[in-house]
Amino acid sequence: MTPGTARTAPVPVNPSSLPKPSGYSHGTLAGNTLHLGGQTALDARMRIVPGGIVEQFRQAFGNLLATLREAGGEPGDLVSVTIYLTDIPDYQAHGKEIGEVWRELAGPVYPAMAGIGCTALWQPEALIEILGVAVIPDERLVRPAS
Repeated sequence: MTPGTARTAPVPVNPSSLPKPSGYSHGTLAGNTLHLGGQTALDARMRIVPGGIVEQFRQAFGNLLATLREAGGEPGDLVSVTIYLTDIPDYQAHGKEIGEVWRELAGPVYPAMAGIGCTALWQPEALIEILGVAVIPDERLVRPAS
């Protein structure tokens, strides 16, 4: 840090459109970097959406983008996305459909990404969890009240 510059404390970002968090935040804003907490396919009623991996991807990615937008961000601000999967072959088999959902929600923006297989997620019926990092330009940045 440059001498004489003030550092702002990290601030939680929790959109009212997502389930109210307890023991975590949907995002944490540090400066103009937004760390997006892992999102599963929870809907507003705190239930994993029915259907398969494509429907769950749509909901989980939509949840992540809701947090991004709450801080003034856009999909093009994403610099990194990590996808945790309980069934990699299922995700691969539906890659074309998932790509269509990505482009519908985010456009042709593809940040650094990783797909990681895991044995289970927090909700037993969850097939996917998505987390990310975004850097939001100062002119669009919205700092929620702490």
